[in-house]
Amino acid sequence: MLAGLLTGGALTACGGGDDKGGDAGGGGPVELTVDIFGEFGYDELYKQFEASHPNVKIKQRKVSTLDDYKPRLQQWIATNSGAGDVVALEEGILPLYMQQPGKFVNLYDHGGRELQNGYLPWKWQMGVTPDGKQLVGLGTDIGPLAMCYRKDLFEKAGLPSKRDEVGKLWPTWDAFLDTGLKFRDKVPDTKWLDGPAALLRTTVLQNAGSGPGYSYFDKSNNLVFESNPAVRSAFDTVLKFEQNKLTSGMQIFTPPWQTALKRDTFATLPCPSWMLGGIKEFAGDSGKGKWDVAPIPGGAGYWGGSWLAVPKQSKHPKEAAELAKFLTNAQGQVAAFKSKNTFPSSPQAQQDAAVSGSTDPYFGDAPTGKIFSQMAAQVKPVHLGPKNEDVRQVVENVLIAVGQGKVKPEEAWAKAVEEVKKTAR
Repeated sequence: MLAGLLTGGALTACGGGDDKGGDAGGGGPVELTVDIFGEFGYDELYKQFEASHPNVKIKQRKVSTLDDYKPRLQQWIATNSGAGDVVALEEGILPLYMQQPGKFVNLYDHGGRELQNGYLPWKWQMGVTPDGKQLVGLGTDIGPLAMCYRKDLFEKAGLPSKRDEVGKLWPTWDAFLDTGLKFRDKVPDTKWLDGPAALLRTTVLQNAGSGPGYSYFDKSNNLVFESNPAVRSAFDTVLKFEQNKLTSGMQIFTPPWQTALKRDTFATLPCPSWMLGGIKEFAGDSGKGKWDVAPIPGGAGYWGGSWLAVPKQSKHPKEAAELAKFLTNAQGQVAAFKSKNTFPSSPQAQQDAAVSGSTDPYFGDAPTGKIFSQMAAQVKPVHLGPKNEDVRQVVENVLIAVGQGKVKPEEAWAKAVEEVKKTAR
């Protein structure tokens, strides 16, 4: 799940290992804490697990964004105190913890070896240490891409609003830009896009997937931001939208962005599958029937996806491992998709009719299963370095500053290179 996601309250200071009941080995009560960001779609699954494990109670701690979640998890893992029994490791932060496998339970010791065929090969492999000796995390979702758009605002601009016709408007990002310029002329009070952040993440991963297979760091974790054409091309694409004032300049997942989903602030939003759950959450009833889903410009790609891991500090590693396996098995991934549109990394789950044949009434009965399945079949994995998220954040900040008039467009790339070099030291 994503890329940095969408709802929830604050995490408490205490960790999953600090407030448990008795020892599971003695048959006493066990409380398992699960740390996530955004929406993973696990609420009903927790109830099912508790029903089949009467001595287990599950407590979920959830924050709204990856940027809020990341420093807390780093502190907990570094100090060996405070983390939940099961923690989500998003794709951008996973590489950091793959360098610290000793901080996590080896899931191979808990029946993990028998599970491999239940996950896409590349998703499975990313959760295994390079020497192949430890399974750190079990894959949850992947985030195949689409484009969400406001049908009513398209109609207001005199543009086609039916999803098949909309997809034909933008086979490329240049065509998407041209469509945005037409929209701007007709509906000047509404921006074409939410901001540069989602667009940058989308285009970087698309370009990297179809190109070298890496973005800011190469597969040896050397910084290649300045020399990688996949990155420069994505940056220049986003810069065009900022120069033409086609975005609202918002940072995704922030409170203003969440509020904007209820208003006519922007007309399109790059949508990995899990983003649909966020739109429903924050646009609420006011957005039902207004939003729809069409293919993404620029071809296949993905954004987001996570793994579930069990920190060594857990007092109940056996039960925690069982819970992680339960949440990420094929049936669990189907249930999570039905709940929050988190698209499965399990081939068996992807083929389930509840996924492949799903439609979403909130989005005008869009065939979301078909749309995301077609994208998922074409996804190619992208290597991310341990400092990927830090670099990504400073690049987004530069592009936001362009939209705010604080950085000149012609100086943006040099500024980004400067900030990235400082960050990646």
